[in-house]
Amino acid sequence: MTSIPLVDLTAQHAAVAEDVAEGWRDVLASTSFVAGPQAAAFESEYAAFIGSRHCIGTANGTDAIEIALRALGVGAGDECILPTNTFIATAEAVSRVGATPVLVDCADDRTYLIDTDAVEAALTARTRAVIPVHLYGQAAPVERLLPLADKAGVWVVEDAAQSQGARRGATAAGALGHVAATSFYPGKNLGAYGDAGAVLTDSNDLAARMRLIRDHGSQRKYEHEVIGFNSRLDTLQAVVLSAKLRRLAEWNAARLAAAERYDRLLSHAENIIRPRILDGNEHVWHLYVVCVPDRDRVIKELHAADIGAGIHYPVPIHLTPAYVGLGYEEGAFPVAERVARELLSLPLFPEITPSQQERVVSVLVAAVQHT
Repeated sequence: MTSIPLVDLTAQHAAVAEDVAEGWRDVLASTSFVAGPQAAAFESEYAAFIGSRHCIGTANGTDAIEIALRALGVGAGDECILPTNTFIATAEAVSRVGATPVLVDCADDRTYLIDTDAVEAALTARTRAVIPVHLYGQAAPVERLLPLADKAGVWVVEDAAQSQGARRGATAAGALGHVAATSFYPGKNLGAYGDAGAVLTDSNDLAARMRLIRDHGSQRKYEHEVIGFNSRLDTLQAVVLSAKLRRLAEWNAARLAAAERYDRLLSHAENIIRPRILDGNEHVWHLYVVCVPDRDRVIKELHAADIGAGIHYPVPIHLTPAYVGLGYEEGAFPVAERVARELLSLPLFPEITPSQQERVVSVLVAAVQHT
């Protein structure tokens, strides 16, 4: 029986192969591999797509968060509040600028988004930024964080790595806070053919500082105004991203249709908690995540049936060995800890077929019933 992957990048490449090949031929002919005109063009296109004044391409999404924090002046002795249920890169960027990650729980076991009440309780005199994560394809309720941030004099830095095209109300994820970082890792809704990322802001001053930081602190060669590092979006990746951006709305609509199909197929399944869309959100379904009992056994049964299920994420940040030094103990964030034991990501990509989804659900329901 044919396997069903978690993500099918081969099918996506087929849709853009000619555009990418043509664009790469132009880059190879001009040899403008770094900071070529195609990179600037993509930055303008993505800024317009999000509705942000500035988009600055970076080498990857982790660098993007770090660049945003450095541009805001976050450093040693400062604290940044973020959810414990996120990919470790969110915390790593905080650590890399010398600040301390302050972790909070997620609000519930169906949206998995940051607990805004916990953020308010975690604010201290040393807090310099709050980093809501737009997890699995839907936006966190940033409008609840902005008044807290304004009152405390701190920044809201969106981690928008999983939410290209998502909206909260009339505003796109990536344009809800003061500055945003995103990732174009290949498996994202908008993915490059390698690592890539970007930062977004409406602030001219912040944009200028972020452009400096990503390019050795320099506007002109050998003139270095600040200490930066090398994190530029290369031109070949920009070609890929422009080709895919033209199709992103169509692909996101296909993801939505597939998510709605999963909802229907699972509507009467017992012991399977389906995801929920937060009121006011347009979800772009980077991942379709359910909670099931005895998750580790269930995923083994799915894999045995050649179904590529995944886990995002198996260990909350406060329980990883890398961050044991923060001093949090097991039980500190009960919602995140519980869902980490139960989370299961089902195959989802724009080209997934109804018959593939029916097979996924059939195996999943049978596996859960064995519990």
